[in-house]
Amino acid sequence: MKGGSNHFGQKWGAFWVYWFPVVAYIGLIFFLSSQSHLPISPPNIPYGDKLCHGIEFAILGYLLMRAFRQGSRISQNTSLALAILIALLFGLSDEIHQSFVPFRQSDIFDLLADGLGAAVGAWGGVWIKNWFIARREGKDCT
Repeated sequence: MKGGSNHFGQKWGAFWVYWFPVVAYIGLIFFLSSQSHLPISPPNIPYGDKLCHGIEFAILGYLLMRAFRQGSRISQNTSLALAILIALLFGLSDEIHQSFVPFRQSDIFDLLADGLGAAVGAWGGVWIKNWFIARREGKDCT
């Protein structure tokens, strides 16, 4: 009996550590997408809004990659593909959602920035983890 409850506790611990940040971050993106006017504007540089989309979804891609890789027994390549695909599908749903919000609009280039950002975040997460592992094992990281 005690082993079963310990297993249950480990599952919930993995959820809180790996999946709760994903759920919370998706909730934050959805909340911000529901606002007619954002509390801050994108930087006043060319394609500043696309840069913001890329950064926003790089974080999501990283969080998804981390959750799939550490919070489950899925391979690195499958985790990477799933992280990018799910982030891209969420980006698509977010763009559709924004088309119904007053003073907001849907943009295919925002979706492209979302996908690119998710890929960069997910790949970056893999690279950073491998770099730390190699460093810990004393291998050359360059």
